Amino acid sequence: MTDAKKPNGDGRREQAVAAHTRTLVVCPYLARDAAARTPEARREEAMGLAGAIDLNIVGSQIATLAEIRPATYLGKGKVEEIGLRVQAEEVTLVVMDCALSPVQQRNLEKAFSAKVIDRTGLILEIFGRRARTAEGAMQVELAHLEYQKSRLVRSWTHLERQRGGFGFLGGPGETQIETDRRLIQERMIRIARDLEQVKKTRALHRQSRKEVPFPIVALVGYTNAGKSTLFNRLTRADVMAADMLFATLDPTMRAIRLPHGGTVILSDTVGFISDLPTLLISAFRATLEEVLAADVILHVRDISHVDAEAQASDVEAILADLGVERADEKLIEVWNKVDRLDAERRAALPTGPSKPVAVSALTGEAIDELKAAIEARLAEGRRTIDLDLDGADGRAVHWLYEHAEVMSRRDDEDGRVHMTVRAAPDTMERILRRFA
Repeated sequence: MTDAKKPNGDGRREQAVAAHTRTLVVCPYLARDAAARTPEARREEAMGLAGAIDLNIVGSQIATLAEIRPATYLGKGKVEEIGLRVQAEEVTLVVMDCALSPVQQRNLEKAFSAKVIDRTGLILEIFGRRARTAEGAMQVELAHLEYQKSRLVRSWTHLERQRGGFGFLGGPGETQIETDRRLIQERMIRIARDLEQVKKTRALHRQSRKEVPFPIVALVGYTNAGKSTLFNRLTRADVMAADMLFATLDPTMRAIRLPHGGTVILSDTVGFISDLPTLLISAFRATLEEVLAADVILHVRDISHVDAEAQASDVEAILADLGVERADEKLIEVWNKVDRLDAERRAALPTGPSKPVAVSALTGEAIDELKAAIEARLAEGRRTIDLDLDGADGRAVHWLYEHAEVMSRRDDEDGRVHMTVRAAPDTMERILRRFA
């Protein structure tokens, strides 16, 4: 286990509190939405979200709705039914897999005599646990304050924790809730100002990378699609990769070599999820700007998942909001976890020049093909040139290997070196100036 995976003292206290929090996961879905994603798969995802912060899940329940009730989201009969179950099973926390208004949340808490959090609150709690960098913590706190401005949680102090997360299960965060809205707003302004500075710093870093220059390849995809495992496979790094939702929150970047020697910077980003709250998209825009600045975007999909198509649609919708369309020339679809497919489904995978790249990040299957696909996509718009060099000029040869893709090399007996290199237009200008 790496240091990133080891819970510290505060993390262990959080886990201990969560382990004693008897939780019921309620999944209320409109009947008309069942075609987009199966209720069972949505329940499994909701259970995964609750499990991601170590809650003691005592049960789950799907509630099919004809319409949403303004006061309680659920119908009166369903509220009474769940209330009886909460009492019978001594549930202290009800997770609602939907977005509740503050009024709906308060009314359900009164009806159930238990703490209630919705999907947004649960995701924010996970993000609060997972943020490792100062930037990540600021982004989550900003989203948390926006969410909590109109919500009351002060009556649930029996689940106190020392720190970590943002108080959806009680404990810290109550100071912020009890503080008047003016102080909360001032804090939000300060965080937004700090994040603006982070944004400027990122822009400077991107500019410095352009001057090197190394292309950026960004990994995006639904949470738990295997992005971090793929990142580790490509870079041989040790980024936290686990079979859990939102295992990665803070962006990580590493350099990798492509088949012909070119270097790219690979960026791993936070996973997307269905019904991702708008306030979270806004809070993480600084992080997601790495995607916009990328030369190639790898959309990593768990092709073995029963709702793979629906998950892909959710990711495409968020990318479209960021200005990246499905047909964007820098987008490559990567179908991950093919090792989980049976022979029949593997045989049905599409073939052809425009097909997605099917890989297994876990076993390493087709990773070389993925690198070649990245290289081919970057090669579009690049120029190729033949050079005749003095073999004694080792510095020049080394410079070409560092800054361009060496497609071929031939060493003559007279000491001359003939090289075919490929490079982006700005690098090609430097090559032409240096070797004219």
